Amino acid sequence: MPLINVRGVDHYYQWIRHSNNQAQKPVMVFIHGWAGSARYWESTAYALSGDFDCLLYDMRGFGRSKLPPTPVNLSYEMSDYADDLAILLDELGIPKISIQAHSMGASVATFFINRYRDRVKQAILTCNGVFEYDEQAFKAFHKFGAYVVKFRYKWFLKIPLADRMFMARFLSRPIKKSDRYAFLEDFLLADYESALGTIYTSVSKEAVEIMPQEFAGIEVPTLLVSGEKDQIIPAEMAKQAARLNDKLEYLEISNTGHFPMLEDSNSYLEGIRNFLQQAEILVKS
Repeated sequence: MPLINVRGVDHYYQWIRHSNNQAQKPVMVFIHGWAGSARYWESTAYALSGDFDCLLYDMRGFGRSKLPPTPVNLSYEMSDYADDLAILLDELGIPKISIQAHSMGASVATFFINRYRDRVKQAILTCNGVFEYDEQAFKAFHKFGAYVVKFRYKWFLKIPLADRMFMARFLSRPIKKSDRYAFLEDFLLADYESALGTIYTSVSKEAVEIMPQEFAGIEVPTLLVSGEKDQIIPAEMAKQAARLNDKLEYLEISNTGHFPMLEDSNSYLEGIRNFLQQAEILVKS
């Protein structure tokens, strides 16, 4: 299993490249969402591997990027995870990338885009946006989130239909059972402090205040993608973000929830390919 040490944490990464083309291509990095892993990006990466060398990795404390027994003195801020990515790219000798990121990972990507402007060519941010601060709602969310993260047991994987029940709120269309199972497995295995810490940093009063500024500051061609029926990050949140900056385009995938890349892969791929073609034309013009 390929690992690179980033600030004391071994980060899992993998390359997905087109086997029939040995020529070096532009690099696209894929960033997963909260309590997930790079596994759910694999089908999208394979579909794009004819045009990009696709780099997938698991963020610190999630998936296969396990924290060491000795605690590391790192925060769970989205900007801190963006710095992790920069170090990972340095270790791999990659100067410039395109980014495709999802949910919480899209927040990490937004910070990376603005902190490392010269290293990003273009970006696709899926199921993310700006939202309003509601103190009572946020407190309730944090309380519920802490409860959910605390009471996780591996035997959940053995309960019939547990994967279907776990994913029901996230989806509008069905996805493969293997993908549902992988999501549940990743959630159960996520590091407790990492899972809890990122709940507090990604959904907070500070995030509400700073994310509009981050979206407004993006200077590279960027596509915001939403699922029409997303209950986790409603489409209107991405629409609000798109209004902040003429560099941001908006695409809504009909009848999909929080994972449009899996719920309707054909429409998702068509949309991002159209964006990438247009972005390439803009760069050359």
